[in-house]
Formats: sequence, C-alpha cells, structure tokens
Amino acid sequence: MSAAGADTTIRQGARDQPSWSLSEEVVTALETYKKKDTSKVVVRFKGVGNAPIMKQNMYKITATNRFQAVIQFLRKELGWQSGEPLFLYINSTFSPAPDDTVLNLYKSFATEGFLIVNYSFFAARRQHGAET
Repeated sequence: MSAAGADTTIRQGARDQPSWSLSEEVVTALETYKKKDTSKVVVRFKGVGNAPIMKQNMYKITATNRFQAVIQFLRKELGWQSGEPLFLYINSTFSPAPDDTVLNLYKSFATEGFLIVNYSFFAARRQHGAET
C-alpha cells in the first residue's frame, strides 16, 4: 500500500468520527421525544336509532390513538364484524376521518370533559327542507 493510500484511509477514518457532542439540552429533548405518551381521553359512546346500548359506555382511550382504533374497539365491544356497517359521529354532528387523533378530536369537540361518540348501524341523513 502506498503512503498516499494510507494517508487517505486515515483521513476517511477521522471523518467518520464525530468531532462534536450533543448538548445536555438536546439529549434531554431527544429522550423526552422517545417516551411514549400515555395520556388518556375519556370517550363516551352513545347508541343512536336501533343500535344496542352498551352496558359500559365510558372508556379511557390513549390520546395519541388514531380514530381508527376507536372504530375497531367499538366493533369489538358490539361484536360487529368489519364488513357490517357501523357509522360513528362526534357529538351527533360529523364523522371524523379514521386518521384523526383522539386528542385532536377531544381538544376541538369535548363536551363536559368527554369526547362523545355516537354510533349507529345506519348513516345519518339530512332531510330535505330541514332548517340549519
């Protein structure tokens, strides 16, 4: 091996080693970010129409969960299969997207400290001529 080759290897090796260190503040921020958020939101389920009433209708659900997890949880509690229709609404008003987070929905639409989720086996429809 030539002297130039050895010199290049040394420089490359030196370049692979970081010459800086993370500040304590950055390390603390990274450690905090890595921790899983375990905060919970109280969700209150209310059946609409001919949907069965749940014996227990309030549950604590992890705030960082997507609304899809709420849909799956409710299907399991009701014994409802994935192919069968189930419609969920927040405060009897709108149906959130499955990728909305429970925390965002709670922050925007909580009522008396609960996120109220209405469920039905039929889609809600607005009647013609109904006043808003």
